Amino acid sequence: MTERARSTEVLWRKSSYSGAGQCVEVAAPGAMLVTVRDSKNPDGPRLAFTAGAWSAFVTSTRGGDFERG
Repeated sequence: MTERARSTEVLWRKSSYSGAGQCVEVAAPGAMLVTVRDSKNPDGPRLAFTAGAWSAFVTSTRGGDFERG
């Protein structure tokens, strides 16, 4: 593998809370972008968010804003 190829690889991370077959993976290929994909379909569609929008989503999720009542 060339040095150029290594520098373009993206590190995908899966939540430790992921269940069997119901997972999303997150990568940050740049300082201003966060990408999300379905772990069962890694070559399928991806959603892209600005880093600020992703941070707001994670903060709201941790704060319980999306819990069912």
